[in-house]
Amino acid sequence: MAATSPRGPADPGRRDRIVEATLEVIAAAGVAGASHRRIAAAAGVPLGSMTYYFTGIEQVLREAFTRYADRAADAFDAALDRATTPAEALDVVAETILRSGPDHGGDAVVAYELYTLAAREPAFRDITERWMARSRAALERHLDPLTARLLDALIEGLSVHRTLDRDPVDAADVVEAVRRLARG
Repeated sequence: MAATSPRGPADPGRRDRIVEATLEVIAAAGVAGASHRRIAAAAGVPLGSMTYYFTGIEQVLREAFTRYADRAADAFDAALDRATTPAEALDVVAETILRSGPDHGGDAVVAYELYTLAAREPAFRDITERWMARSRAALERHLDPLTARLLDALIEGLSVHRTLDRDPVDAADVVEAVRRLARG
């Protein structure tokens, strides 16, 4: 049990800070660099907090990656909620791809770390499967299921290319790729 005072827990945000710090550590040092010690230091909490709030590093990683995937899915879902036509939904897809890349923070690194971990550890695959299902469901509010699935894959693929390619696809080509795929 957490230490309490007459007003409640001594540090009610500690667990949440640990999860957020885990994402920061993953962005900076990868899953391989995400140790209890490094995460606790990044969160500004005592090392003992790690084992107090979590059963082990796997639980911390699962919660951090789940939060990351949910946050990304929520943002995509909200953007597609604002679309009123299939054409506007395609604009959201293009904008999502164009917001990816090395100039847009550590999000891409966190996503790639999750994908790598999910490919190796089936226990993490459910996070990516839920994320993909949410993305497809959001797209299916505007497009048929096959187009939604293919666009979801295009988002991931072009985002990787925009992050890693020395000569990434430009904005006009991203828009054209989205339109071509949607036209069939």
